[in-house]
Amino acid sequence: MKPWKQALLVGTLGIVGAMAGLGAATLAFGPSVLLGSDAGQWVVRHVFGQGPTLPDGREVVAPGDPVPALAVSKLDGTAHTLRSEGRPILINYWASWCPPCVEEMPLLDAFAAAQGQGGVQVIGIALDEPDEINAFLARHPVRFPIYQEESSDTDSSALLGNVRGVLPYSVLIDADGRLKKRKMGSFGEGELDRWMQD
Repeated sequence: MKPWKQALLVGTLGIVGAMAGLGAATLAFGPSVLLGSDAGQWVVRHVFGQGPTLPDGREVVAPGDPVPALAVSKLDGTAHTLRSEGRPILINYWASWCPPCVEEMPLLDAFAAAQGQGGVQVIGIALDEPDEINAFLARHPVRFPIYQEESSDTDSSALLGNVRGVLPYSVLIDADGRLKKRKMGSFGEGELDRWMQD
């Protein structure tokens, strides 16, 4: 067999095996195995023709897809729309009652301060009550903008892939406004810089 045919056969068998494994895992453990990973969402989107949807019918944004404008609130309660402005954006979803969120705040603050004018824009979106957010920020001020949103199964974190409602949850949006990557859970010391470079 010619080398290119052998490589094609091995690749095809690998894809078939991976699909069979995903199918078996989905049957054994339910659809969250498939929908809870970037690879699973890619398979759903590209093999079955659509990505997972939220209860309100919106399709979850997959890596590489454009991120729509996000409706949030300023801490004074006024409506605000977040949209890409030609530079990368790191959005961190958090809450004042979430210990891992609180623990990673100084890392995010230091990262934001190191970015300068043209670097990554760090934005916090608190899925929390305004009074709790303001009380937390009075004790632990940060140098990046903080917005607020009601936590729900259709909030903007769910739209950006946080279908399990995990906090903290971070997403990186590239300068073209496309979802580049996402992370469930907190960043440890040095992890944020490595994650940004991957």
